[in-house]
Amino acid sequence: MSTCAECGFVYDLTRATEVAPLAKEHAVEYADLLLTDSPKLRQRPAPDTWSPLEYACHMRDVLLMQRERVLAARRSDTPETTPMGRDERVEHDGYADQKPSDVGRQLRDAALLFANVLDRLDASDWERTLIFSYPEPEKRSLRWLALHTLHELRHHLLDMHRQLDT
Repeated sequence: MSTCAECGFVYDLTRATEVAPLAKEHAVEYADLLLTDSPKLRQRPAPDTWSPLEYACHMRDVLLMQRERVLAARRSDTPETTPMGRDERVEHDGYADQKPSDVGRQLRDAALLFANVLDRLDASDWERTLIFSYPEPEKRSLRWLALHTLHELRHHLLDMHRQLDT
């Protein structure tokens, strides 16, 4: 079991089956934050730190990517994942220029899609594996993938709160 030193998230693989409803709950919280009128939504606190809107766009795309990775692991044995290009997407997809309410809706939809594929996993599916490419290629179970996604949701929600609550 590992723990994130910054946010305290614990990777307890026995809790993977709890991720689907939590992902949907967190997506609602993101969407609510995106409805604020704060000018901080689009402001980066530092050049190398994303704005709250950019974090939300990132999480929308993470949920969609993770959904595809779960589906790939169900189709074939230990597929190798492709990096999502997290930093390049910020510019290539124009994260800072997107409409916050649209991103909130899209994030909720992405969470529903991700949760749906998790809800359809049976006991043996949770043990299926893939090669996850970040930070270094490593064989991971779908249990780990689900928890890692939950960690991302919680961690970046904390990032957004830090910026919006100051």
